[in-house]
Amino acid sequence: MTTWTTTERIELGEVRLEGDLTLAEHATGVVLFAHGSGSSRHSPRNQAVARELNRRGFATLLADLLAPEEDTRDRRFDIGLLADRLVGLIDWLRVHPATAGLPLGLFGASTGGAAALVAAAARPGGVRTVVSRGGRPDLAGPALIDVQVPTLLIVGERDEAVLELNEEARNTMRVHAELRIIPAAAHLFEEPGALEAVAEQAGEWFEAFLTPVPDKRHPGLDHAAAARRRG
Repeated sequence: MTTWTTTERIELGEVRLEGDLTLAEHATGVVLFAHGSGSSRHSPRNQAVARELNRRGFATLLADLLAPEEDTRDRRFDIGLLADRLVGLIDWLRVHPATAGLPLGLFGASTGGAAALVAAAARPGGVRTVVSRGGRPDLAGPALIDVQVPTLLIVGERDEAVLELNEEARNTMRVHAELRIIPAAAHLFEEPGALEAVAEQAGEWFEAFLTPVPDKRHPGLDHAAAARRRG
C-alpha cells in the first residue's frame, strides 16, 4: 500500500492547529485521531495504530487539538473544547480535496475518547463510527446517549477503574456498542502484543463500518498525488 504524509496547518477560527495527514492510494475511508491529555499527534501508541490503519488502506489525520500556547492542564481536560476542535477537523476533512468523498471515523484515546464521542454526537451525518482506546466515555456527559453511530470501546483487562466506566457507558448507549478487553493489558497497553491487539481490533472495526463510497478512489487523491510528485 503506497502512502504519503504531509503536515497540515489547519485554521480553526483564530487558532492554527498542526496535523499529520497520511493518504493512501485507493483509500476507502479516513480516520481522525483524538489523543489523550498530555499527549500529542506524536503519541507513539496512536502512531502505531495509524500505521496499521494505513496498511489496511485508510487515510489518517493525527492532529494536535491544542495550540502550543493553549496547552495547560485545565484545557487538556476541557472535553467541550477538545470536542469543538474535533468538530472543526471533521468539517475540514469533509472539504479537503483528498478526503472529501471518504467515509470518516474517529479514534480516541483516554480523554480523547470522550471528546470523540461528543464530536460524533454533534456531527451525526459526518461520522460513521467511533473507536475508543482506554477512553473515558463518562466524561462525554449527556452527549453519550446522543451518539448515533456504532462504537467500539477497547480497554485493558488490568485497567480496572476505566474498564468499569466503559462497561457503564456501553450499557448506557443507545446504539450498537461493543466492549472488547485486551487480556493482561493496563491503561497504556505497554505489555507485549497489547498495542498490536488494539490496532488489529480497530482495523477490523473500521473495515466493517467505514464502507467505501461508490467510487472508491476520490478525484482528490489524484490531485494530492500530483501535488506530491511536483513537491
